[in-house]
Amino acid sequence: MSPKELLYIEDALGHTQFLTTQCREAAAQLKDPVLREQATQLMNSNQQLFNRFFNLV
Repeated sequence: MSPKELLYIEDALGHTQFLTTQCREAAAQLKDPVLREQATQLMNSNQQLFNRFFNLV
């Protein structure tokens, strides 16, 4: 893998980790169960995406 490709993956890991954290925090604060579930689903999707990027390294 080229250095440029590794930088791209590193950037993608940072973004997906940030989004996972933001969704986790939102889910913890939301009172509406429907919105909380949506935030939790987004958190799980971003975590799965993070894992896929991480497995490329």
